[in-house]
Parts: sequence; C-alpha cells; structure tokens
Amino acid sequence: MMPKFEYNQVVNQEDIQRLGNILEQCFLMSSGDSKIFFNRIGLENFYVIRAGKQVAGGLATIPMAQWWGGQRVPMIGIAAVGIAPEYRGDGAALSMMQQAVQELHAKGVPISTLYPATQRLYRKAGYEQGGISSIWEVPTQSILVKEQPLPVGAITGDHEIFHELYQQQAKLNNGFVERHQSLWERIFKPDEKETIYAYLIGSAEQPQGYIIFSQHQDQDGSFIRVRDCAVLTTAAAQSFWSFLANHRSQIKNVRWKGSAIDSLTLLLPEQTAKQKSALRWMLRVIDVVKALEKRGYLPGIQAELHLEIQDDLLAENNGRFILSVANGRGEVTRGGKGEMKLDIRGLAPLYTSLFTPQQLQFAGQLDATETALFAATQIFTGASPWMADFF
Repeated sequence: MMPKFEYNQVVNQEDIQRLGNILEQCFLMSSGDSKIFFNRIGLENFYVIRAGKQVAGGLATIPMAQWWGGQRVPMIGIAAVGIAPEYRGDGAALSMMQQAVQELHAKGVPISTLYPATQRLYRKAGYEQGGISSIWEVPTQSILVKEQPLPVGAITGDHEIFHELYQQQAKLNNGFVERHQSLWERIFKPDEKETIYAYLIGSAEQPQGYIIFSQHQDQDGSFIRVRDCAVLTTAAAQSFWSFLANHRSQIKNVRWKGSAIDSLTLLLPEQTAKQKSALRWMLRVIDVVKALEKRGYLPGIQAELHLEIQDDLLAENNGRFILSVANGRGEVTRGGKGEMKLDIRGLAPLYTSLFTPQQLQFAGQLDATETALFAATQIFTGASPWMADFF
C-alpha cells in the first residue's frame, strides 16, 4: 500500500508559503517571522509532509555533529516540527517523523537529536531521553568570588575566537553539538530593545574562555542572561564568577545554561545557585553500527558487550551485535550471544550515559545478564550528558 502521507523536501514557493503559515501558527510567530527561520537554517534543510497535493506540515533537519566520549559523531537535529490544525490527530506527525528517520538512515546518518514538545510522538519514532539542558540562577550578592586571576575584556566584531573556544569546550562535554550557523546567529542576534555584550576571558594571545550575555528586567528584578559561555580552566572559572559578581550593585540575579550537576557551582561559597528549569532532549540511534563505532570511550577500558537490538522501523538495526571497546574506540560486528536485549529506544540513554545500565534495567528499558551489565557499565560510564543549545 502507498503511504497516506508523502514526505519530501520543500520544492517550490507555494510549499514555502504554506509551510511558513503552518509554522507561524504552531509556534505563535508574528506574520512573516518564518522567513527569518528559513533564512537561518536554509530552505534546503526543510521537509514537508503532504496529504495528497496539500502540505499538511513540515520540519527542519539541521546538519551538525555531537560530541560523545571526546569524538565527533555526525548528527541531524530535528527542529520546527509543525502540523496544520486540520491534520492533527490523523497520523500526519508520526508518518512525517518515521519517514524522516528512514530518510536519515538512507543518507548514512548515525544519530539524531531533538527537543520534544511531547515525548509520546517521538518515542513512537524510536527517540528516547538522551540528555539535559538546565537553566541555573544565582543571586549576584551571594557569588562572593573576589579573586579574578585573568583579564576580562570586551570583544566586538570578529566572533571567530568564540567558535574556537566553544569547540575546545564541546570536546570535553558529552552531548555538546558542533553548531550549525543558525545556532551561532541565535546567540548574537538581539531581540527587540536588547543589547548583547561579549567578553573574552584571558589575553588575546592565550584566551581561556568567554562570556556572552544580555541584561533584562522581570517581575523578580534585574538579571543577566548568559547567552553562551566557555570556561576552560580554573582561573577562567574564578574570573567568570568574579566578573559577574561585580554587577551586583545593579543586577539581582545571573542565569546561565548548565548541566544537571554543574561544576561551576563548586566555586561558590554556599549552595545559593538553584536550577530554574530543566529540559530533557531526546536522541535516536539511526544507524547502530555507525553510532557505536564513531563514539569515543574511556581510553583505559577494554570490554566486550553482546547486544540484541529490536528496531521496528529500521530493519538494518535489528539483530545481535558485539561491541568491542579498546584504546578509546569501539568496533561492532554482527552476531554474539545477545546478553543485553533492548529496543532502539532503550539504546539511546545507554549510548548517552544519561542513565546507568542498572537504572535502565530497573525501568524496563533493557534485559541483561550480570556479565552484560558489568561490561555496559564499564563501556558507557561518562560525564552526565547535556547541551547548551536549543533548537
């Protein structure tokens, strides 16, 4: 049978206009705002789902990469998933996501990541929780870090130095993305009546971090919103906090993006920093072999894990696999004992180290022998996965 809905790229001006109208309605945009979105991400990265000849919805596929175990894994970010109201509830969204996953697999993409408005839809397409994006807040009066070992100087114009420092930080954090240009534009693009300030931490010859922020006022008072930052050394972390503390006469709070357990808070004298919000993003393993082989692992680990994976959407991911890890890299071969049984969803939080193998077994996400649990714990132990970007 032919599918009820057909998924393909935006092909003409009529598609653009229709999809733009749908996205503006879905995401409460002002009329015409979708054009900014199209220009930032690139029309070549937008797809639509058609019901007959009518565009029923669409999404954006953002080509990036994600860092896992110190290695860069090619990744497609899914964004701007929108369905016209008259087509909601009849399977258009699920059909679009399933066909998108199949398209990504055909292109050889290892993994895909997205931020869900609802988990149920994306779980049906094989996505599962992969990591966290938290917003923290601390009162400036409580920072009390006075020592500033490094200079902090304003930067205008060339942003290339920020790209380089971000890449250094990204390699050290599980889940960070190799940013698409649209994400950089969001950082530096001010909203109406907003000024963005950018500072380099350290000297121009030996930069050790940066901070990019804007200043705001809400019902709780004035606050700094850190739009992006990189802190690569202890001296940079101390200078980061000292610089922000020096705003205390005018600014009540500082908000920044961090991990679930943020090591920057260790430099604060008291536990005054609080999580203001936390989102869990989702990951889908598109190609089991490529995803496991391109990921990095702890250099000192030498282990073998026998997997049995079920993927109802992509037959190539089904079956038994042996993951052999040594010298920080993994090799996958077909076959083995199948000592750890899981579906493609359960593989996502194991792959990202969001949960331990024991926690995933307790939650019913996998079924494994003690031998397999021990091997998986060795292989996938790592820093808690998080992401500084939203898309």
